[in-house]
Amino acid sequence: MRWIRFALKNARRNRRRSLVTVAITAIGTLAILLAGGFALYTYESLAQASARMTGHLILGTPDQFFSEEEQPLQHGIDDWKAVASSLLGDADVRAILPSVSFSGLASNGEKSTVMVALGVDPKAEFTIKGPFLKMIDGSVLTGDSGGAEVMLGEGLARSLKAKPGASLTLLASTSDGAMNALDVIVRGVFSTGVTEVDKRILYVDLVTSQRLLHSERVSALGVFLSRIDKTADAQARLGALQPALVTRSWEDEATFYQSVKALYNRIFGALGIVIALIVVAVVTNAMAMSIVERTREIATLRAIGTFPRQLIWCLTWEGLLLGLAGVMSGGVLAFGVSMLLYVFPVQMPPPPGRSTSYPLNISVDGWLYLGTAFLMVALAVVASALVARRTVNLPISAGLAHT
Repeated sequence: MRWIRFALKNARRNRRRSLVTVAITAIGTLAILLAGGFALYTYESLAQASARMTGHLILGTPDQFFSEEEQPLQHGIDDWKAVASSLLGDADVRAILPSVSFSGLASNGEKSTVMVALGVDPKAEFTIKGPFLKMIDGSVLTGDSGGAEVMLGEGLARSLKAKPGASLTLLASTSDGAMNALDVIVRGVFSTGVTEVDKRILYVDLVTSQRLLHSERVSALGVFLSRIDKTADAQARLGALQPALVTRSWEDEATFYQSVKALYNRIFGALGIVIALIVVAVVTNAMAMSIVERTREIATLRAIGTFPRQLIWCLTWEGLLLGLAGVMSGGVLAFGVSMLLYVFPVQMPPPPGRSTSYPLNISVDGWLYLGTAFLMVALAVVASALVARRTVNLPISAGLAHT
């Protein structure tokens, strides 16, 4: 306790220099926590969005994932209702959503445009997934009208000059290789937030898509669990329950999530290294100046019998106290900024390739705060110990002669 008191008094000798050291450490801590919190929030948001789009688990035939189809539903699941019933027996499974993926042409009678269609069960799709699409006009599919209805991406609707209530014709190749056409009514126009996707995407109810393709199969089954962190365990159980099908997790299908995570890890990793080096340089400089000014004092203490390890211990505690003060200040500031963004929301501009903005939020993660605090304090302690060791080990005569 005595050495801590000495270290505190020494830190207060030159308050301006100590405050600068604390401020730089606090700014470094703040920057790492804000950057890391932003990255974590981005990862969490993209993970939830990816799982909501496809399901936490996706079941399909092996060829569905690893081969190209020559005809629609060539690699689809035959007895998918029985498979879905067996999967619903698992305690963690909340819902099973079938889907049919196909492509073709959409025509308004004057112009035809390539479409990428997704057949879904409308009663479950927009209830289980929640508001994952931004509705521009009209409403989502309900399946209650009894007629063939579709939802168009914003770009596709603009290309076909289609609005809710308009009539379109869908043309696609059937599972037998023949061509089939079906008249549909536009129920709504939506945006996924990705401009290129909105130019081609179309939602249609499952029964209509199967009627158009002349098949009762589905392309895949999306399994929605109670929580995203149960994905790995459920994947093993459901895979064993349906060995004839391939069970893939949302992460296996989320290429955008994987790309963003890899990019952010490199960017913020490099940023963290730069900030750490700055903190080490500042603390080392401050401690060096402080210790050099006290060279004669240190030599005098050694002359009266103080051991070098005691002096190193005291000077190391000085660096530790400055590091702790900076880390605590930076942590409080980072927490305050994170909470402030929830009270006063800030919208980020749309990222490249997207058409919608998103909120700027910073995650408050306990492990991130603890890890950052340990790193910054450790750097301050190591820098102080190295500088102190060099000065303390000077010959006593050289120290007393220092000016």
